[in-house]
Formats: sequence, structure tokens, C-alpha cells
Amino acid sequence: MVLGAAAVRAQTGAAPVGIFTDHTDVGVVLHPGSVQYDEAGQTYTIAGSGENVWGTADAFQFVWKKMEGDFALTADIAILGEGGNPHKKAMLMARQSLDADSAYADVAVHASGLTSLQSREAKGEETHEVQANVSAPKRVRLLKHGDEFSLWIAGEDGKFQPSGAAMRVPLIGSFYVGRGVCGHDKGAVETAAFMNIVLEAPPSGRTAEWTYGTLEAITVASTDRRVVYVGAPGGPPGGPAWAPNGAFLLLTIYGRIEIVPVAGGEPKVVETGLRAGTDCHHGISPDGTLLAFDSLGIHGEHAIYVGPLSGGEPRQIAAKRCTWNGWSPDSKTIVYNAWRHGRPRLCTIPAAGGKEKVLSEMPLVGSAEYSPDGQYIYFNSDRSGPTEIWRITPDGSQQKQVTKDGLGNWFPHISPDGRLLAFLTPQQHIPNFPLDSGLVMLRVMTLADGQIRVLARFRGWLLSMPNPCWSSDGKQIAFVSFNGSGW
Repeated sequence: MVLGAAAVRAQTGAAPVGIFTDHTDVGVVLHPGSVQYDEAGQTYTIAGSGENVWGTADAFQFVWKKMEGDFALTADIAILGEGGNPHKKAMLMARQSLDADSAYADVAVHASGLTSLQSREAKGEETHEVQANVSAPKRVRLLKHGDEFSLWIAGEDGKFQPSGAAMRVPLIGSFYVGRGVCGHDKGAVETAAFMNIVLEAPPSGRTAEWTYGTLEAITVASTDRRVVYVGAPGGPPGGPAWAPNGAFLLLTIYGRIEIVPVAGGEPKVVETGLRAGTDCHHGISPDGTLLAFDSLGIHGEHAIYVGPLSGGEPRQIAAKRCTWNGWSPDSKTIVYNAWRHGRPRLCTIPAAGGKEKVLSEMPLVGSAEYSPDGQYIYFNSDRSGPTEIWRITPDGSQQKQVTKDGLGNWFPHISPDGRLLAFLTPQQHIPNFPLDSGLVMLRVMTLADGQIRVLARFRGWLLSMPNPCWSSDGKQIAFVSFNGSGW
């Protein structure tokens, strides 16, 4: 149902600004903002000052109405005038209040062409963003479904596609919905035009087109997230693994291992030589020459294979109920989980083939990874109760528990400099929940002092982060997030 101007007038009794109720400056601005509405052209021209919409406080001009429930707000956006700060932006926004530090979510179109989904999860907290991999789209949509906000983008054909950017912000009761302009320079006034605006209720229920996975890269220092690849509806990608040279990631898409350029572009299939589909566990040797993965293989047995990254017939090196996890720093040994004699075990085997070595019993089938110096293998295990991160030496001795918060920690990955440990934790207190269909936190621990901080919150799954996922420079982490109630 489209919410028209007459409906707004009946609900509020105020003189509407088109289909909206009023406008105001949010936060501290040096120059009052304004709005002009051309009813014939159904165009809103908004002038706004303000230093930024970011951090813990915002400053901008906001045209709004109050509402409750789910919605889809759609518009064509044009930032007017030359010059100014390239980060000046026009926004479609929902916020809990008109306070400068309010919780909010918005679609921000910058003068530079950068288009992102921004959010502040709670009053007074820091702002975070997910950057789309499409610049200056023709038409944008901010979609709210429950606590989940997502950015949708349309090109010249007008057909909307998910951008892959999704974040969760719990807005309670009634909230403000509208459009805003920020000059990103407290001394400047900038102008943007919003055209063909539609504010309507979204489709009821989830459909296949709502369900997709997104390959993202997060910058550890800033927590800024960037969309690298968006999976097709109903066909989620999984198991990102960063190449040692940093130029691309491996991803499982429809049971095939594919190369996805970090800078964006179409994936390219890696020819493994197997007829059967591969699992989501795979990785490139540190010397950049070999690919290891697990698959049902030719004979239908879940096994681990090693072959040339350039493609070709792989060799089976470990058989029956195995899950590949990681490479040793010298590219000579593989660590993996295996089910042996009715119990899960942590094992290693030479990459060239040879005898399996059992290091430990009762890890969980999650992930295991060598430290960059080869002195330890980190893995997740429930041996102490809740799932925690442990470490062990490659000879199977000196087992030590690393995390001890009882929250349920999975998928440990060590930064290239050996300083930081990244892992996933369910947002709800379910210590042994295997991250299936749940909301998760990507957290990092500083190994020197045990301090932990949250980098991102998203809907995660077993496919989100099982493989080596740090960029070679240690600045970014790759993961897959999922949008839709089907995950």
C-alpha cells in the first residue's frame, strides 16, 4: 500500500511536505536547511548543512514523517552543484528519534558515487557501514523488514536487485522515516533532488528473491564493510578463502570453487577435474601453487584432494568423512577434521600424501588453522563445555584453551602477523549452537592481552567463515553474510 499525502494529512493534521510531515535540522548545523516540493514533478529539493552523519552524532537536514512497522522507501537521487566535499551525501533514512545520536539506518549516496548502507545500532553508539559494489546507481531503496534493513539498487531498466548490504537496527514503536542531506562540511550548504519517491509496505513474507548471500570484506581498523560479490537469489555462496597474493578470493558457488576478484568482477570457475560438487572448505597453499579442498569425489566418498591451482586432476590424500581446514606455512602439511572410530578428531597429513596423524580427539567440525610461524594450530572444541578456541602444537602436545567467555566461539583465523585471532560467536547465548541460521558476531582477540572487540554483527551460517580469510596484508577479513529468513 502506497502511503499518500492525504493519508499523512489525516494522521497528523500537519501541513505536509509532499507525502512527508515536516522537516528539521538534526544536530548542530551552522546554516539552517530547507526543502522545496514541486508537486507537479513530485520532486523534493533539499538543502542541508552539517559536518557529517557518522560517528556518535549526526548533523544534517531531514524531511520526515512518523510511522511504525515495515516499509520500502524508494527514490531517484541527484546531488546538485559542482565541487564541495566528495563525501557530501543524500540519504533515505529511518531513525528512532530526532536526537543527534539516535539509532538509525540509511542509504547514503555520496557525491563521489559511493553508495552505502549506514547504521547506528543504538543511541550513542558508533556508526558502521556496508559499501555497495555499484557506484552512483540510478535508483535506490531502503527496505525494512523487522529489525533488518537492506539496500536495493536499480539500473536503467528499473529492476531492483539486492546490493548485498544488510544491517540490523532495532527501532522500537514509532520512528521517523524520510530523506536527508548533509554537506559534510559544517560551513557549506549542499543541495540534492529526490525524485519518483515511493513509500510503501514491502511484500509480506519472504520469497526466494529475498534470500541471498553476500561476500564481504571488512577493514579491521575502521570496521567498514564492503560488498565484493552478491550471490544469486536462492543460491548462496560460501567458504571465502583469501589468496596469498591478495588479488582474489576463492568461493563455493553452486558446488563449484570459483575465483572472485577482490576489486569486483565476474567469478571464474576453477576446474578441479571432479564430476561431483565440492564442499565449502578449500584454500590455496601459502606458496600460491596448490589448491586443497574436500569433496564427495568420483566414488562418492567425502575426501580431501590436492591439485594445481591452475586446474587439473587432483590427488586424493585423505579419505572418508574429512573436512579440510588449513595449510602449514611451508605448504607441506594439511590440517583437517576427520571422523574416526565414531569420534571427531583433529588430524594432519603431508600434502604430498602419506600417513594420517591424529593430534587430538573431540575438536568440533569447525575449522583449524596453523599460526603464521607454524608453532601452533588453533581450533574450536567443546571439550570444556561451551565451544571455545583452543591451540595445540603440531606434534599434538601443549593443548591450551584460548577463549574462556562461555559464549560459543567458532572458526578461529590468525592474522598474518600472528597478533590477532578472528572468530565467530552467536549473538544469542547458545554455547554449542553451530551458527546455523543465526545472528553472529565477528570478533577479534589481541593474543598478547586477551582483549576482544566486535567488528561486525550479521546473519551467519556454517558457510560464513570456515577458511583462511585474512588478506595478506592483515588489514581485512572476508566473510559471507546472509539475508532472508531462510538462513
